[in-house]
Amino acid sequence: METDLELALAKSSGTITSEAPFSSDQQEYEFLATQYNQEREAALLRKVDWRLLPVLSIFYLISYIDRANMGNARLYGLEDDLGLSPQQYSWCLTIFFIPYAVFEVPSNLMLKFLKPSIWLPTIMLVWGLTMTMMGLTQSYSGLLTARFFLGLGEAGLFPGVTYICTTWYKRYEQQRRVAIFYCAASVSGSFSGLLAYAIGFMDGIRGYGGWRWVFILEGLLTIMIAVLSQPFVCDTPMAAKWLTDEEKRFLTLRLQFDGNAQTVAEGQFKWKYMIQALTDSTVYMNSILFGVVGMGTYSVAFGLPTTITLLGYSSANAQLLTIPVYVFAGLMTLLNAYIADYLGRRYQGVVVPFVLSIVGITICLTVSPREQPAVIYFAMFILGGSMFPAAPAVVAWIANNLAGQWKRAIGMALSFSLANLAGGCIGSNIFLERERPEYHTGYSIEVSIYALGVVVSTLQLWKLWHENKRKAKILEETPQEAKEQLFLDTMDEGDKSPRFMYTL
Repeated sequence: METDLELALAKSSGTITSEAPFSSDQQEYEFLATQYNQEREAALLRKVDWRLLPVLSIFYLISYIDRANMGNARLYGLEDDLGLSPQQYSWCLTIFFIPYAVFEVPSNLMLKFLKPSIWLPTIMLVWGLTMTMMGLTQSYSGLLTARFFLGLGEAGLFPGVTYICTTWYKRYEQQRRVAIFYCAASVSGSFSGLLAYAIGFMDGIRGYGGWRWVFILEGLLTIMIAVLSQPFVCDTPMAAKWLTDEEKRFLTLRLQFDGNAQTVAEGQFKWKYMIQALTDSTVYMNSILFGVVGMGTYSVAFGLPTTITLLGYSSANAQLLTIPVYVFAGLMTLLNAYIADYLGRRYQGVVVPFVLSIVGITICLTVSPREQPAVIYFAMFILGGSMFPAAPAVVAWIANNLAGQWKRAIGMALSFSLANLAGGCIGSNIFLERERPEYHTGYSIEVSIYALGVVVSTLQLWKLWHENKRKAKILEETPQEAKEQLFLDTMDEGDKSPRFMYTL
């Protein structure tokens, strides 16, 4: 067995290779870090980006289209054909979020027990078949049932793809990657509106109900993507055949030591990881923040096409006029993410969009759409350009501050689960039919909710800052010879370890 001194001499002389033995992961990582300068590391990350992000973006694009197309179907006779009352339509929106919320944690556990390349295409196939069946339903009960199973199928997608990003990228590389595939949500609004616009002019099938083809075509598209994408889904760096052994090891170790002076690779599932996630206040504070985001984005997705129609435009033009709003939202999402990763901060990327959302909602609340429709349309740009950027910021904030892969997988899914249950149910029910087009109740609730988001994000900033200060004091007061033992005693505590510093 080579001694640490011999290994150090070998490294300094350049005779050691990545296949040579190391006495510790830390030694191996220190050596590999010398082999990957800034340019080589950036090139490796671009290689990962081009293999990972396109697939995740397509997945999220499809999921958001399938989730939010009720607003487009509504414009082409959904309620009239099925005889839906406003309350029944709202229930069809709401029922989606119940299984969507309940099954997010179990789905992320399945993602860990199985492989992303198996689990994600499987759940996509489920909701693609469900979406296709939605186009064939003949009654309110049939649509309600289909929406339930759609929520069940889609439950694992968002927590799954966001968690996958944390297994490939370091903490201050994550938000812009999440933003890239989250932009698929804004692109989906454009794509879905364009598809619905085209369907509206397909005279040969409109007799069967244009809304049916919105569901059927999107369902078939989802099934096709699920089948074709399976070989391209990336699991973990160590399982990637398109990486060299050295690249695999470097990517794995750079994550293993991200945020820690020392760390260990996590083993199999333990119930203590579940308890850690369930008892961490950060999870619940972030669930409030993501619930705020969810309520806003869902209300835009469901209400924007109808809102534009009510401003005096035809159904066809309403579909097209949603596209600029979503494109602008996508651009702002990317800009916010790049600034946040550059600064290495999350709070600003959350609270600034929340404040701008309050401005946009206040305009909608105080200006009459009957008298000044152009002002309301302008306000939609403010809302889209602030609500969508906040989502990747909240995702990155919780992902950055949950350490340990099992705790992170469970905690992220739990946070999204609670958020989607509350935010989705509220966002899809606060815009009352009897109040259109002013929607005073909906906008008033949104102002209050976003104000709550500003308060909670500020409280979380204070909490994390205080915890970092406490950990720094512990490390400062611990004698140098006792720090190694401190690490050993706390190595299974994840982000609670004094060696882990939270992202503010």
